[in-house]
Amino acid sequence: MISKDTSASYNYWDDISLIHTALPEINAEDISLETEIFGRRIAAPIIIAGMTGGYPFAEKINERLGRIAEEFRICMGVGSQRAAIENPALSQTYSVIKEMDIPLKIANIGAPQLIEQGSGRVFGLDEAREAMEMIDADVLAIHLNYLQEVVQPEGETRAKGVVPAIKRIASSLPVIAKETGAGMYRNDALALKKAGVIGLDVGGMSGTSFSAVEMYRARDYVHRRMGETLRDWGIPTPASVHYAHDVLPVMATGGLRTGLDLARAIVIGADVGGMAVSLLEPAMKGEEQLRTAIKTVIEELKAVMLLTGSADVRELKEKEAIVHGRLKDWI
Repeated sequence: MISKDTSASYNYWDDISLIHTALPEINAEDISLETEIFGRRIAAPIIIAGMTGGYPFAEKINERLGRIAEEFRICMGVGSQRAAIENPALSQTYSVIKEMDIPLKIANIGAPQLIEQGSGRVFGLDEAREAMEMIDADVLAIHLNYLQEVVQPEGETRAKGVVPAIKRIASSLPVIAKETGAGMYRNDALALKKAGVIGLDVGGMSGTSFSAVEMYRARDYVHRRMGETLRDWGIPTPASVHYAHDVLPVMATGGLRTGLDLARAIVIGADVGGMAVSLLEPAMKGEEQLRTAIKTVIEELKAVMLLTGSADVRELKEKEAIVHGRLKDWI
């Protein structure tokens, strides 16, 4: 169980209000949550965001997450597969979902591993394919976690050449670029599109602060201080969606807690919304708790769609949002 506060100090999703419709003219039982992303039809615009793998209990967590993704016909990603690529004995902690009928599975490797860091294995097309084959993935996420790396004492901070490295892999495999808590500005989205990625997980600031995670891990004053200083570094997730939504298909992850947050994300331009911490805690408790968590998000989303007069996801996308608070300064 998560025992320390590793969240950003402010959640920008609360700065979005949706407009109530007093006369919805739809029936709740007729509302459709179905949508499509990367050519795959999913039953609801939800992705179980990649969050774990590479240690013994992760196999059980990924198994539970996979079964729920299969049951509810939603997307699922796994955590960074670096551990299993470097040590194949750990591959089962990810490949436990390989044979599951999940409509969209997302493999995951890190951008820093695509660059020579002075030591360690450099990943290329072979490793990218290995990651996808490990879970029978439909797409590969290359995650951008430079905020976390710069705070780690052992962080891999060489980033020069990462765009050409992504381009080399994206020329052969379906790749999405995934930020991990610091968000994306429009120029990043455009550069990644030019590099050949097919989608963006904007992974913005509002949810878990990986700088805060590293602050708790740090054993020396300098890195504890850096973690604290950069705890709220980044572009808020909803602002990142705003900047990128007309560039490529967008997954909004970072700070989503409820079906209302998911609806907010879709209204401002996301195609799907990703959840991690809000699902990890019930997943650690058991499959039934996880099932209840997903059901709750779905029912909340349906309720918001009724209250905004949205019969389907396409209509929800066309609704208006009122932006206030700190987010208004961003967008």
